[in-house]
Amino acid sequence: MYKYIIKRLVMMVPVIIGVTLIIFLIMALSPGDPARLVLGDMAPQESIDAWRTQHGLDDPLMIRYAKYMRNMLRGDLGTSYANGRSVSTEISSRFPLTFKLAVVGMIVALLIALPLGTISAIKQYSIIDGFATIIGMLGIAMPSFWIALMMILVFSLKLGWLPSGGIGGWQSMVMPAISIGFGCCANIMRVTRSSMLEVIRTDYIRTAKAKGVKKMDIIGKHALRNVLIPVITVAGLQFGSMMGGAVIAETVFAWPGVGTYMISSIKAKDAPAVMGSIICFCVAFSVINLLVDLIYGFIDPRIRANYN
Repeated sequence: MYKYIIKRLVMMVPVIIGVTLIIFLIMALSPGDPARLVLGDMAPQESIDAWRTQHGLDDPLMIRYAKYMRNMLRGDLGTSYANGRSVSTEISSRFPLTFKLAVVGMIVALLIALPLGTISAIKQYSIIDGFATIIGMLGIAMPSFWIALMMILVFSLKLGWLPSGGIGGWQSMVMPAISIGFGCCANIMRVTRSSMLEVIRTDYIRTAKAKGVKKMDIIGKHALRNVLIPVITVAGLQFGSMMGGAVIAETVFAWPGVGTYMISSIKAKDAPAVMGSIICFCVAFSVINLLVDLIYGFIDPRIRANYN
């Protein structure tokens, strides 16, 4: 197990290097001068040149990238062009908010998807199955930003039940979590339904029925355990995507997470802040995939045997 974890952590290194190189080139070659954006269009050329020299923008492109990677290995993600603050400090203060939003969104998705997908499989072609199909189609078809705007219109402006944005009590978490969780709910529910349909038609389920085992015991103790493997796969990928997809919800609801920080940094062409934010999402997604693989082993001992 430990060897497998170390191997996966080592495999993350080239992925992070590749991501940083691509983003660095995109930010460096994209139009716009960060010095002009920070100092303003009316700033004299001497101030522009001094600012560029101070931040190392006069160095060749690959020299700048090598310096950035050297500093990143030391835990230094650079200094923001916009406000002069440490990018590492900004991200470390904002990441818990983004992570909390993604966790609550995933909880919302699982609380809806698992029961509804399981019941729709057991009651195939019933009214519940039709209702689940409609929910799945709506979740896939409706963009998260549209759901967010509609909830603000109804629950904030019309009814006044929930705040339209910002961070506060649990009320401020409700609409952002639902907006990012509803789309994931649809995908997880479809996988749960299809996997449950496949499992309940297997021989060992028929044998359990023939022995007179209660239906709820068959579903809870036998079928659901095997259904969880594909469900966890999708949920893990969805959770990683939810971390990045939270950018939209954070922007709409003014949630001060890493996504909002990244969007404002892109507008300001703040390369250190943009790269730091994307590296944060990349590492989080890789760690989540590793955790999903480890969870497989706890659910299915046959998979755990392949770790050694």
